[in-house]
Amino acid sequence: MTAQTAGRAEAVKDASAGPFGVGGMHSARMGPAERAAALAWMSDPGHELDVFVVGGGVVGAGVALDAATRGLTVGLVEARDFASGTSSRSSKLIHGGVRYLEQLNFDLVREALQERGLLLQRIAPHLVRPVPFLFPLTHHVWERPYVGAGLTLYDTLGFSSGLNRGIPGHRHLSRRRALRLAPALRKTSLTGAVQYWDAQVDDARYVTSLLRTAVSYGAQVASRTAVIGFLREGERVTGVRVRDLEGGAELNIRARQVVNATGVWTDEIQEMVGGRGQIHVRASKGIHLVVPRDRIHSLTGIILRTEKSVLFVIPWGRHWIVGTTDTHWSLDKAHPAASRQDIDYVLDHVNEVLSVPLTRDDVEGVYAGLRPLLAGESEETSKLSREHVVTHPVPGLLMIAGGKYTTYRVMAKDAVDAVAHALDHRVPPSCTDRVPLVGAVGYQALWNQRHRLARSSGLHVARIEHLLQRHGSMIDELLALIEADPSLGRPLAGADDYLRAEVVYAATHEGARHLNDVLARRTRISIETFHRGTAVAQEAAELLAGPLGWDTEQVKREVEYYAKRVEAERASQEQDTDQEADAIRLGAPDIVPVAEPDTKPV
Repeated sequence: MTAQTAGRAEAVKDASAGPFGVGGMHSARMGPAERAAALAWMSDPGHELDVFVVGGGVVGAGVALDAATRGLTVGLVEARDFASGTSSRSSKLIHGGVRYLEQLNFDLVREALQERGLLLQRIAPHLVRPVPFLFPLTHHVWERPYVGAGLTLYDTLGFSSGLNRGIPGHRHLSRRRALRLAPALRKTSLTGAVQYWDAQVDDARYVTSLLRTAVSYGAQVASRTAVIGFLREGERVTGVRVRDLEGGAELNIRARQVVNATGVWTDEIQEMVGGRGQIHVRASKGIHLVVPRDRIHSLTGIILRTEKSVLFVIPWGRHWIVGTTDTHWSLDKAHPAASRQDIDYVLDHVNEVLSVPLTRDDVEGVYAGLRPLLAGESEETSKLSREHVVTHPVPGLLMIAGGKYTTYRVMAKDAVDAVAHALDHRVPPSCTDRVPLVGAVGYQALWNQRHRLARSSGLHVARIEHLLQRHGSMIDELLALIEADPSLGRPLAGADDYLRAEVVYAATHEGARHLNDVLARRTRISIETFHRGTAVAQEAAELLAGPLGWDTEQVKREVEYYAKRVEAERASQEQDTDQEADAIRLGAPDIVPVAEPDTKPV
C-alpha cells in the first residue's frame, strides 16, 4: 500500500469509526466476524439492551441509528437479508409525493420534502441525487394552470425548509421544447409539458449505509436471524428469543424495549406476542420494469397519470425504471410475484405516450415490492394512509408501521421518542438530522479529486465516479482491496458496470451472506442485465468463497439456488394471475429457510 493510499485509508477509518470523523470507538464493518460477535454480545446473559429492533429495512435501520446516536444500547436482527423486503423494491425515489397534494395532504408533502432536502444536502449526498421529471399535458385550457399551481405549491413547500438547494423549480414547456427533451414521446400524446425535480436513491444501498452508520455508533446487528418468540415477565415483554438461521442456535436477548419495525409483517408479530392488534397493515403490490436506456430516447424522467395512480419513467444509470402498479396483495410476503397481467399493465400505459412502443423483449428486469399501508375504510390500496403510527400493544413492545421511504427518519425519531418515554432515565433528543451516513463526510472533496484518484489508482475516471456514487468516501476501502489484489479492479464478466472488488466488499463490510444478497441488493445485477445475474453467478460466488469461508460444495449450492430463483421468477412472470404467479415463484426455496415462530410467547 502506498503512503498516499494508506493516508486516505486511515482518514476513512477515522470517519467510519464515527461518521463525524472524530475517531469514534467502533468500526463500520458488517462482515462475518462482526455478525458473530454481535449475536454473542446481544445474547450474553449479563447484557440487557435498552432497545432491540426487529426488522432490517429502512425503518428498522433508522430506529437503530436514532437510538444509538442518543446513547442507548441497541441491537437489531433481520430474518432474511437487510432490506430484502419493501426497502429494496421501491421506485427508488426520495420525493414529497406530488399526488398527495391532490388529496390535500399538505403536511405529509411538506415533511417529505424537508426530509428530501436533509438527505440531499447533509445526510447522504453521495447516495441521493436530483432527478428531473417531465409531466406531459394533454388538455389545452385548464390543465396547465392546474398542474402549474400544484407544482408551485410543491416547490414552495420544498424550498421553505431551506434545505433543498440544488433542486431547481418547475418550468413550463411548449410541446416543441418538451419533445426536444423527450423525443421518445409521440407528438400527439401531449399539448405541452411541465418539468419539475425530485430525487432518487439506491434504496437497498441506503439501508446498508444506515446500518453501517448505526454500527459505527455501537449498534449490534445481525441478518439471517429470526425472532421466534418473546420473553415475558408477567404481561411485560422483556426481550426476544431468536434463531440464528445460519448456525441453528437459539438465543435469548434481553431488552428494556422491543421495537417491531417489520413493515408488511407487522400483524404477524402482533399475533406472536399475543396482544390485541392496534395496527393493521395491508400490503399493496407495486411492480417495476427495467429497460435499457437506449429503448427510450429522453434526457429527463417522465411522470404519467393512470386511472389508478401515477406511472414513472425514471432514469437509472444505463437503464430506465418504469412503474408502478398499486394492487392488493395477500399471498407470500417474502417473494411477491409479478404476473403477466402486471407487466402488460405497465407496458400498455407507458406505450400510450411512446412513439416507439416497448415490448416484453425490451425488459431486462422485473421486481415487485409491497407497500405497508395502514388499513382504512377504503378498499382501494391507492387511497390507504401513507401516514405512520406508533403504538404500545403490550408493555415493553412498541410497534411502528405505515409511512413512506422518504420519511423513514421521522418515523424512527417518533419510535425512539416513544421508547425514551417508556425508559426510566433521561434520553437526549434525536440528532439524526445532523448525522451524516458513512461515506458522506468528505464525499464532495473526493468527487472534486476524482481525476487524481483515477490516476493514482489506475482505474478509469468513470469507475471512480461509479464507486464514489455508491460508496462515497468509503471508496478508499475498495481501492485498498484493489491495491492488495489488482485482479479485483477488473469488472465482472457479464456485468461490467461492477468491479470484482465490490463483490468481496459486500461480504467483508456490507453484511452480505449469500450470492443473492450481492446480485440483488449490494449490486443491482439481477435487474440490470438480460441474464438477470446468471452469467456472473459463478464468478461472484467464487469471489465470496474466501471472505465467507465457503467450500466448493457451498459455491455450487449458491449458484444453483440463484439459478432456480431466476428461473422461478421468469416463469411466474408468464402467469396470468397473482395466484398462479405466486405458486410458481414459491417453487424456488430460500437458500436459508426462515424459521417458523413459536406458537406461544416464551
